[in-house]
Amino acid sequence: MSEMNNKFSPIAVELVKDKKYKWCTCSHSKVQPFCDGSHKAENATPPLIFEAVEDKRAHLCTCKLTKNPPYCDGTHKL
Repeated sequence: MSEMNNKFSPIAVELVKDKKYKWCTCSHSKVQPFCDGSHKAENATPPLIFEAVEDKRAHLCTCKLTKNPPYCDGTHKL
């Protein structure tokens, strides 16, 4: 696997039902895949806020090109 694919591989997280999350959309966050507020200093896009509909393990996108945000759809492999 190339270094680029490693850098942008999805991150597996345990989501908790009814909990709200802030998914980073700008790639500046140091706590990927979640937002740490770095977008403000970078004048970048704000996070996508989503609520988990069930307790589950999910793979969240880090390449930011997914067509199904915040979930990985495999776009990083292209």
